[in-house]
Parts: sequence; C-alpha cells; structure tokens
Amino acid sequence: MAKITVLGGGFGTALAVMLYNTQQHDITIWSAIPEEIEAMRRDGEQAKTLPGVKIPIGVSLTTDISVIDDTDLVLFAIPSAYVRETCKKVAPHLKPGTIVCNAGKGIEEDSFKLMSTVFQEELPQGTYVVITGPSHAEEVGRGIPTSVVAASSSAMAAYLVQEWFSSPVFRVYINDDVTGCELGGALKNVIALCAGVSDGLGYGDNTKAMLMTRGLHEIMRLGQALGSRTNTFAGLTGLGDLIVTCTSMHSRNRRAGMLIGQGVRPEEAVEQVGTVEGYYCCRAAYGLAKRYDVEMPITEALYSVLYEEADVREAVQKLLDRPKKHEYEKLN
Repeated sequence: MAKITVLGGGFGTALAVMLYNTQQHDITIWSAIPEEIEAMRRDGEQAKTLPGVKIPIGVSLTTDISVIDDTDLVLFAIPSAYVRETCKKVAPHLKPGTIVCNAGKGIEEDSFKLMSTVFQEELPQGTYVVITGPSHAEEVGRGIPTSVVAASSSAMAAYLVQEWFSSPVFRVYINDDVTGCELGGALKNVIALCAGVSDGLGYGDNTKAMLMTRGLHEIMRLGQALGSRTNTFAGLTGLGDLIVTCTSMHSRNRRAGMLIGQGVRPEEAVEQVGTVEGYYCCRAAYGLAKRYDVEMPITEALYSVLYEEADVREAVQKLLDRPKKHEYEKLN
C-alpha cells in the first residue's frame, strides 16, 4: 500500500476513488479551492463533474498542501495552465526522490513547453512519470475497464506507478518515450476540437475519420521533430486517446468544437463547457509547428478559427483544396 496525494478535484477524484477502491491505498485529495473541498465533504462526491461517484469514507480531503511532506507519490490531475504555480506550492514539501506523476494533458501555452519540462524546472528533486491514455474521468471513477501508459526516464518509477495503479479494471503499460506520450495526450485534444467542429457543422463519419487519421499524421510529424518514436503514437497515448476524445460526449474538447461548428464564438464555447485543453493547446501546437518547420494544416486551420476569426466552413474547404499528395509522404 502506498501513500498517495492527489492534486485536483476533477479527474483527480476519479483516480483517487479508483485507487482506493481497487488497491486500498492511503489516499488524500488536495484542492486549492476551499469551496470545492467543502462541497465534496458535504455531498460525498464531486457533484459538478462526477455526479453519482461516491468518495469512500477512507479518502481524506484537504486544502493543506503540507500533506505532501510524507507522501510516496504526488499525483497531479489539474489543467496545464495551473501546473507551474501548483508545482511552486508543492516544492517546499517534496522530499528528494518522491515520484511526481502527471495525469494532465497539455502544453504550457506561452512557452510551448511540455509538462515534463515544467516539472523538471519547478520540481527537480522529484522523479517524473506521466500517466496518459484514453481515460475519461466519468468512466475511471465508476471502475469501467481502462488502460493507460506510464512513461518515465526512470524505469523504477514507471514500474512503481504500474504496480500501484494496476488493478482488474485499470491496466497500465510502461513506456520510456516521455515526449511522445505527452505530445499524444496533448495534441489529441486539438484534433478532438476539430472533430467536434465537424459534428457541429453537420458533417458525417467520413469527415471525422478523415480528421482523425490525418490529424494523427500531424501529431506524428511534430513528435518526430521533437525526438519521439513514431510507434508511440500508434498506441494508447496516440491512437487510443484520439479515438475516445474525438467520438465521446464525455469529451469537453469535442463538445466545445460542436458549439463552434454551430456558430458559437470560440471564447463563449470554452466558457460554456469549462476546461477545454485543446483550445489552449492549439496555440502551443501552432507555435511548435512554426518553430520546428512542421506542416500541420489541420492544426493551422483550427488556429485560424479560434484566434483569427476565420469562417469554419471556409477553413474546412481550404483543407480540402490543398495540393494532391501521396498518402504516405515522408513525415519530415
């Protein structure tokens, strides 16, 4: 049994419930929002995002970050925009060698840095692991069979996460391509937004399949430019996460995209849905594509819609009107 502190009351609650129910770990959920903790204590659940998923009595709830002082693993499950400032709160309490596991999926918007880089800069004393893959909180919290990847440069840390998280309903694979796993988890949100826009426009399955397939090609191109292994994106953190996020109504990115396709302004769509990582990640992906001279036409089309007020139908038509190519052109 491990002592695990979970940071974040959304997806973090789902993971905390799953870890406690399947492994009986010593679990504490921390949130920086006192009202969130108070509501969870009162309701016995995260009623806003996980209605009906009861938080076991044995799971502790706190706003006191010092709970990290003697923990075995710190599990971050918070939006990428808040990761750096949360790391700064954690730093004084984190013992050297403690495993720091990131379950969030995003890229730092202004710097274009992957989360692994942010963690290395802010928590160098920790041992970093990213856990990623097709894993909707709504299903993880209810014990629906799920499989993810734990990636780290430390084989021992990845192995421990695999051991501590694995159960009959939650299967964990190990990978050492941290960059590839993080990119797959982040960039699929961009393509899921596009899939949602397609749905909102009233297009069909053919269009969505096109966006998903060619979107995966774009993810692979950028991944290769950043030093990732191509086959990483054929796994859970690439293809698997892309499928679930582009097709499920659990996906906030898809739901926001649907609103945009129906004519809602992007900012309003994000405000209606809540945290939409793909909205922010699109800017970072666009910037990385320019920095590394990688062709990413779908990402560029979405960027023009989100940040340059381009008409969505015109953006789609420009994609369809691009020069004819061989399907298997070289990635670089």
